[in-house]
Amino acid sequence: MKRVRCPKCDHYITFDETKYESGQSLVFQCTDCGKQFGIRIGVSKLRATQREENAENRAQFDSQPTGEYGSIIVIENVFHYKQTIPLRMGDNVIGRYQKGNPINTPIETVDPSVDLNHCVINVSRDKHGKLKYLLRDGNSNTGTFVDNVEILPPERRVITDGSLFTIGATSIILRAGEIDD
Repeated sequence: MKRVRCPKCDHYITFDETKYESGQSLVFQCTDCGKQFGIRIGVSKLRATQREENAENRAQFDSQPTGEYGSIIVIENVFHYKQTIPLRMGDNVIGRYQKGNPINTPIETVDPSVDLNHCVINVSRDKHGKLKYLLRDGNSNTGTFVDNVEILPPERRVITDGSLFTIGATSIILRAGEIDD
């Protein structure tokens, strides 16, 4: 079951998405306010546009195996939308996707509390050659939180596999690469 929210009154409408095919358009009428609105089932046009526009930025990283340096799992809390984004060695600048924004780890979101340049995860190797992840805030308006504690702009926090951090109303989980058992 999927939920959509009325753009006028924020009332949720639940429907069974398995009854429809990808690309099919649906029209809903809100039972609370009577507003009619439509959605399209399937892959977001924004995601396809994002891939095309950021092809130049991503070209240098495409030769690296996906997930070699870990990934982040982004869960937009309002709409329960999940994305998995691979990390690269060096700075992974995380922020809201917008055309022309030069960040290298864009998140497709409608969460207005996620800044265009919200935070950075730096992936490096420690003296033993193991991957190390440092999280810092990008001087965002709403802050970056790890375990409900805000990371102030000059601070850097070491995060590990499974660490949960929050930017705006969006939660992110780190999945480290090269995990030793």
